[in-house]
Amino acid sequence: MTRTETAPPLAGSVNHQMRRSIRLPAETGAAVALAVLVALLGWLNPSFLEPANLLSVLGQAALPGLLAIGMVFVLSAREIDLSAGAVFHLSAAFAALLMLAGMDPWLAGLASVAAGACLGLINGLLAIALRLPALMVTLGTWWMIQGLSLVVGKGQAIVPPGLDSGFFTTLSGKAFLMVPATAIVFVLLALLMHAVLHRTRFGYRVQAVGSNPQAAAYAGIPTSKVRLLTLVLMGAMAGLAGVIHVGTHGAIAPGEGSNFALQAIAAAIIGGTSLSGGHGSVIGAAIGMLILQVILSAMGMLGVDAAWSTFAAGALVVLALAIDRLVKLWRSRRVRHDQHNPPG
Repeated sequence: MTRTETAPPLAGSVNHQMRRSIRLPAETGAAVALAVLVALLGWLNPSFLEPANLLSVLGQAALPGLLAIGMVFVLSAREIDLSAGAVFHLSAAFAALLMLAGMDPWLAGLASVAAGACLGLINGLLAIALRLPALMVTLGTWWMIQGLSLVVGKGQAIVPPGLDSGFFTTLSGKAFLMVPATAIVFVLLALLMHAVLHRTRFGYRVQAVGSNPQAAAYAGIPTSKVRLLTLVLMGAMAGLAGVIHVGTHGAIAPGEGSNFALQAIAAAIIGGTSLSGGHGSVIGAAIGMLILQVILSAMGMLGVDAAWSTFAAGALVVLALAIDRLVKLWRSRRVRHDQHNPPG
């Protein structure tokens, strides 16, 4: 009887398998950056690490963070929505005006979320009908929605009545006397939508369309419908953030949320979502938004003039774009290396 011997695996195959087995999640870099940043600020000012202050930062990140959640789906489908901040403001103004007209605050909130979704639907229909990228369409609707907000609010803050009602006390309250309600909503929605992106057919289709629209269409995926739904989701998330803003602040002032769209894009990219589409991370976007808010909080803590916050937000967007480009170049070089050095 002859004995069959199995040849030992080649070194190249072992190294290739090891690289695949130790592949880190896309959110790792953002999580490490957040930890280092928090540790550094805690070293400069120990009071920054107090639980109350950290929870306050989480609460401040919640509203723009909701837009970042929606932006992950849009970017994953290889689109960009520049009108999200304007949708946030108009939805908040709409909710406040409905409350002023006597509508129940909860019903007014639901109506405003629906209004945000409708604005996203309009963006999607225009992009499909005109056969243009959402970037170009939302550049125009951004100004239109922003102008409509000024007309509706007449350039003044809108303050709804009944600030002692359950709607306002619930959204502005704190669980366990410490955790802001907005932070709880943000964390729960981030976990839910992360599962939607990576565990549902809709999430698979979004990433397939962003990865290769032609191949997705050949596979039977309704690419136009997927693009439309991502923009509707973006509008709904912006509308929800606007409603929560009214509930927590008791008013909506002119200009509030104007830079939320850029913050959402930057947070998503910092968290591992690619501008070229095909991949996204909602958890990463949430971490990215926390990084932005920690930096903005640090500026205030270190006595930097608040006027520099807009500059800092823009600089972070440029930094996010640079990170996205570097990651893309690194991945392409790694692919070429693996092609030239196959495991065998």
